[in-house]
Amino acid sequence: MSAESGRGAKVSPVPPPVIYVLAFAVGLALHAITDDRIGGRPATAWLGVVFIAGGLALAAGAVSMFLRAHTTVIPHRRVSALVMSGPLRFSRNPMYTAFALITIGAALVIGIWWPLVTLIPAVLVIRFSVIGPEERYLAETFGEDYAAYRAKVRRWL
Repeated sequence: MSAESGRGAKVSPVPPPVIYVLAFAVGLALHAITDDRIGGRPATAWLGVVFIAGGLALAAGAVSMFLRAHTTVIPHRRVSALVMSGPLRFSRNPMYTAFALITIGAALVIGIWWPLVTLIPAVLVIRFSVIGPEERYLAETFGEDYAAYRAKVRRWL
């Protein structure tokens, strides 16, 4: 697929935020069955707030960089620029990392374990059904520029 085509990466038809929300919902359902709680209150709740704030800041920083570059944040749409500034200097996938941080934070705030467990398969789904196709698309679209970027910046953090 070239940069001239109208489509972006051939990613999962389920949007990444929905994958994280579904995993969290499954975690809530499992919690209703087992009623396991995270101890260490209120410290763990405050730690959750820190994770949520960090995730929101990371997501906002990434979105602002995409907007500044006049390109899309939607994986299946054609990208017009390779963004390597802001949070993308240290993470190739700051949005997906942000969603994971927010999920961890929410689980800590409400004090239940299951969303932390169900986050694992969600991250694997993101890795293989979204990030993998995105990386192939970006490599094809941006060639050596993306290869150099990929060589120096980690996938998550």
